[in-house]
Parts: sequence; structure tokens; C-alpha cells
Amino acid sequence: MSDRKIFEEVSKGAAQADSPTPGGIDRGHGGARKAIRAWLAVLFALVVAMIVVGGLTRLTDSGLSITDWRPVTGALPPMTEADWQAEFEKYKQIDQFHIMNKWMELSDFKQIYWWEWGHRQLGRVVGLVWALGYLGFLATRSIPKGWSLRLLLPGALGLLQGAIGFWMVHSGVTQGEGTTAVASYRLATHLGLAFIILGYLSWFIFLLGRQEGNLLQMRRLKEAKLFGLSTGLLHFAFLQILIGALVAGIDAGRSYTDWPLMGGQLLPPRPFMIEPIWKNLFENPGLVQFIHRVVGYVLFAFGIVVWLRGRRSAHAATRFAFNSVIAGLTLQVAIGIVTVLTAAPLLIAIVHQAGAVLVFVLILRARFLSAYPSTTSIKGH
Repeated sequence: MSDRKIFEEVSKGAAQADSPTPGGIDRGHGGARKAIRAWLAVLFALVVAMIVVGGLTRLTDSGLSITDWRPVTGALPPMTEADWQAEFEKYKQIDQFHIMNKWMELSDFKQIYWWEWGHRQLGRVVGLVWALGYLGFLATRSIPKGWSLRLLLPGALGLLQGAIGFWMVHSGVTQGEGTTAVASYRLATHLGLAFIILGYLSWFIFLLGRQEGNLLQMRRLKEAKLFGLSTGLLHFAFLQILIGALVAGIDAGRSYTDWPLMGGQLLPPRPFMIEPIWKNLFENPGLVQFIHRVVGYVLFAFGIVVWLRGRRSAHAATRFAFNSVIAGLTLQVAIGIVTVLTAAPLLIAIVHQAGAVLVFVLILRARFLSAYPSTTSIKGH
């Protein structure tokens, strides 16, 4: 047996066999990431449209114009004058008509009917787009490894949202109880779930914009403190959105139209006039608007704290994301003040609601970049 050298050349074949192959982490995780991301983007746009149309449906008091729930046959609107008259007769049976809209003729009823029908129809479109996309990607085995259950989640939550929508409308379809609107608690639940669905869609779109290897690598650079602060800001903004739904549910935004005071004083007059006292937190228009204002101030102050911390990030994209958050928050506060001073007219009120969507997504984007920073290569500079 011949002696072997300490430093012996390794054969080319062995070297190639032992060397790692680039992109190994992403192998098996690929799937149709770009196509799925585009599909989720369409769903995102449809959910935003649902939130806006839902807000307009509430602001125009149209939500109770359709008194029954027909998930399949309800996709078709009334086709004949007799069909329209039948729908109108159903509406005439509920309290909202007798208390608020007894003056309505059939032509007036048609206007509020189309808002509610359009809102429900959009819901059906969202469900159809999700189902066709999910089943199509599943059938072609295009879903990346580990994503099947994730992509199932928006569909499951959408189904739950439909049930909550029925539960919400049912609270306002009453006879002899003096109810003229849906329960504000149920409205807040309905809107809150819409934002949860929107949040998951946004997060999935962000994740699918990177390869698995990049996510794994960037996760090591996670800015934990900033991630925690942005998570807290996200939850705080979600709370404010729910309170905003309570404001919309009882038309509290029109109860006091001066700012920064309310009725010329710091605390609105008679803030605890309802018995039991705890109900004032949800049903007293003056107190509910006061809570919405105060939470807005605190949210904005906390947003400044998070923004100042975000400015210290080592990553330019993350700093820009937090700059966008504070800009969005500032704009939303300004629109909120205008909404109060103008007694929440339709256009300004819906812009305020759309602003909530913008702020929510901007915070989510900043939170994502805190967890998975986007680094800029200096190669070639």
C-alpha cells in the first residue's frame, strides 16, 4: 500500500458530488408562487371593495332592504314588477320601514335594495374566485409545499363571514321591537372579520413575494423589538376599527360636530344616561364617539413611538415602511376630524373607512419587513 500525501487532490467527480447545489432550500417549495400571489391580490382587491360597499350600505341604511337569506337563488335580483312589489311588501313588514321609511315608494325602495344586493353579490364573487382558484391550483398540484392549509383559510373565514352577515342582518329584521338598524356589536364582528381576512391575504401576498430560501435567510436578521412594537400597533389599530364600527352602527359620528371639544366641553353631556351603566360604552352615541376620539389620539401617539423606533432600522425598506405608517396615520386622523366637523357625509365617511384599510395594510407591511428585512445589495455601487 503506497503512502498518501497529507494534501491530496480530490477528484473532480467527488468534489462535484459533495458541493451544495444552489437553490436547494427552494426545491420542492416552488409551486406557482407568482400565479397564486396574483390570485390572492385579486381576492384582496375584492375584499377591499366588499368593505367599501359594505360601508356605503350601512351609511345609506340599505342593509335591511333584503329581509331573507337565499345564498343561491338570491343571486338573481327581482326580474319583474311583481317580483319587486313582493320584495317591497316583505320590507314593509319590519320596524325600519314603519319607523324610518314609511314615506318610501317602490322607486325609493329599489335604491336601497341595489346597495344590499350589490354587497351580497360581491360576497358571492369573492367566494367563487377563491373556490375556482384554490381547486384549480390544487388539481394542477401547483400549490407550494406547506401552503395548502394556509390557502384554505381565507375560504373558511369567508364562509364564516357569510354566516355572520346573516346573523347581523337578522338582528335588524324585527317586528314591533322598535329596531331600525342591525345590532352594532354584530356589525363590529362582521367588519372585524373582514379585516382579519384582509390581513391574512396581505401577509400571504408578502410571503409569496419572496423565495423560501430568502425568507429563511432574512429571518435571521429579524428586528424583534420593532416586530413586537408593530404587532402591538396592529392590534391597537384593529381595536380602533372595531370601535369605529360601533360608531357607524349607532350613527354616533353625527352626534357631536365640534372639535376638539364635544358640546363645548371635554366630556360629552350625559355620558352615562343609559341603564345599566356599561351599556353606555356601546350604545350612548356621545360616549361612543368620545371613546373613538380618545383611542384615536392614543393610537396616533403610539404610532409616533413605533415610527421613531422604526427610523433606527438598519434597512432602508423597513424605514420607508414605517415612514408610510406614520403618514397614513396622520392622514387618517385629519380625515377623522373632517368627518366629525362635517357630520359624516357619505363621501367623507367612506373615505375615512377606506383610510382604515390603508393604515391597517401599511402597518402589516412594516411588521412583515421587521420580521423579514429586505436588504439592498451594494454590489456594483
